[in-house]
Amino acid sequence: MTEYKSDLIATLVSRGYLNQATDLEGLDASAAEKSVTGYIGFDITADSLHVGSLVQIMMLRRLQQAGHKPIILIGGGTTKVGDPSGKDQSRQMMTDEKIQSNLDGILKPFSKLVTIGDGPTDAIVVNNDEWLSEFGYLEFLRTYGPHFTINRMMTFESVKLRLEREQPLTFLEFNYMLLQAVDFLELARRYDCTLQLGGSDQWGNIINGVELCRRIDQKPVFGFTTPLITTASGAKMGKTANGAVWLNEDRLSAYDYWQFWRNTEDADVGKFLRLFTDIPLAEIEQLETAEGAELNAVKVRLANEATAMLHGEEAAKEAETTAKATFESGGTGGALPTFAVSKADLSAGLPVLALLTGSGFADSNGEAKRLIKGGGVRVNGQVIHDPQATLTEADLEDGAIKISAGKKRHALANPA
Repeated sequence: MTEYKSDLIATLVSRGYLNQATDLEGLDASAAEKSVTGYIGFDITADSLHVGSLVQIMMLRRLQQAGHKPIILIGGGTTKVGDPSGKDQSRQMMTDEKIQSNLDGILKPFSKLVTIGDGPTDAIVVNNDEWLSEFGYLEFLRTYGPHFTINRMMTFESVKLRLEREQPLTFLEFNYMLLQAVDFLELARRYDCTLQLGGSDQWGNIINGVELCRRIDQKPVFGFTTPLITTASGAKMGKTANGAVWLNEDRLSAYDYWQFWRNTEDADVGKFLRLFTDIPLAEIEQLETAEGAELNAVKVRLANEATAMLHGEEAAKEAETTAKATFESGGTGGALPTFAVSKADLSAGLPVLALLTGSGFADSNGEAKRLIKGGGVRVNGQVIHDPQATLTEADLEDGAIKISAGKKRHALANPA
């Protein structure tokens, strides 16, 4: 097993974050010698990141824990173009107003997972619109165009995959990799940033930035990517049958977030403990040997650790208590997701179908009917067989109605 000089690289490798690196030995030596400044870019395509981005945020956390300085690069400029990496179609063009409205939302989880401030290892937030919006078109082409060849750009996965699938790649998107390369150069100049981290789909973009920094400023910099995080069954991390697992609580309750981790596949428990918790490796090695009921207890530990990190220990404990009440004693607990129903509708007779769509358990009445016909819908613990069933105030228990779809999805409908 390779002996690394720096705590940073030893941690990233042993916990499973390494996919590729431009010069791992050189990065290791640099991180052992001094504090390294590293960054990851996040485009502002929604008002919340989802758990698929969590491994990147955790890398910034590992960077800081090892005594180095993270930069959270917000893509206020690159979002206007859209990253084609991993996409079959062009992203929808976003207005400046929409980008700005999304900005506050995507920053919320960072303050929970890294320390942001003015200290030597505190993370800082930088927006690439600061420099990208200042370039004139001709100036940009003359300054950076000579350092990129179409021949080379055509070899990168983000371009090749789109063309192989015979999907159009706009000239706008084709420029994205140039903009990201310039980001690295600007951060290297402004903040002495020498490391770009990212997912495996960003490898080509990162390579461009590394090469640009060396060609123009002769500055040695490094790139490091994580593997694509998938579940043991092959599903992409962050996608479930119920949609994206959002990091912001206004998009996904702390209880549902806890349940996501509690429902981890058996084969993924050890991997997720390494990537998404701070539990020491020696302890994880013991935990991942568990089987049966003990393995379920380890999944609860994973859910508690991951939820506490993002939403706080109190929210994690409340989620665990609610889960026990819901699954073991048929109760409701206090952390189930809630939604409002009209008192007037309840007085007139509220269709169960409306509860299923209102809770988000079904996207349409047709899907709701199929759930009912399959015997997977319960109201206050009682199976519903009739798709035309309605509910009234008489169905309220402790002021709410509990709706369940399957064994793992539960919510409370509150009259308002």
